[in-house]
Amino acid sequence: MQRVLDKVVAITGAARGLGRSHAVRLAEEGADIIALDVCADAATAQYAGATVSDLDETVRLIEKTGRRAVAKRADVRDREALRTALDEGVAELGRLDVVIPNAGISPLGVDLPIAAFTETLDVNLVGALNTVHAALPHLGEGASIILMGSVSGLMPRYDGNAGVGPGAAGYSFSKRILAEYAEWLSVQLAPSGRRVNVVHPTNVATELIQNEAAYRTFRPDLEAPTLADVEAVMRPMHGMPIAYLEPVDISHAVVYFASDESRYVTGAQLKIDGGLIAKLGAGFDPRG
Repeated sequence: MQRVLDKVVAITGAARGLGRSHAVRLAEEGADIIALDVCADAATAQYAGATVSDLDETVRLIEKTGRRAVAKRADVRDREALRTALDEGVAELGRLDVVIPNAGISPLGVDLPIAAFTETLDVNLVGALNTVHAALPHLGEGASIILMGSVSGLMPRYDGNAGVGPGAAGYSFSKRILAEYAEWLSVQLAPSGRRVNVVHPTNVATELIQNEAAYRTFRPDLEAPTLADVEAVMRPMHGMPIAYLEPVDISHAVVYFASDESRYVTGAQLKIDGGLIAKLGAGFDPRG
């Protein structure tokens, strides 16, 4: 349908997971992509980070659609590195229309140190702010900023004390602050015709929840829990009969916010949660 034809989109955390899904889906709709990723392990995460090979595969999948891709390695905690990467990407592709600060980590486990809280904030919150602020000079009228929130940031004080640890607390807090940041920033940018919106997914089938540490955190009652065991506790969280979403379920919404179809939508908080927040409002506690 070419809904974002010839737009240029910068995405952090693009080597795999949601970032890759967004990149490929947008390319399918006509966008060229600046794919950014650190391609390294996080110190406190209990799962491996993306690799250079992962980033290369994202580029291959983008180019398979017939669109252009520029891949850069950059740590979102380093604003100067981001600025350089974006400057180089824009120089090659000619413009920047959309930025998606997608990079994030989710260290789970009650035995993790406080560094799991601080590193999660550094990547998920500070990294998102760095990405937006480094991109702003390139974003003109009609540009779109799409922040990756989470339903965990919409829950009342989901602070990681119910068996999931300081990393989960940092994850929830970072997403809560991003939601408020978007509302404030949207007011500042609206007169220039630039937009800011947030997508809040529930669990998504990526490495952040599909790893052994996450399985053990969600099912401490089992010696060697599997994904199927975790699905059994995730499914009741939602109003709809699902345990988690597929990445493309989120990417469809990203395409909408990147396209001119949403040209007058700013400051929006879109839940893609299978009814989880509504079920919470009816008195369900997903923490048990």
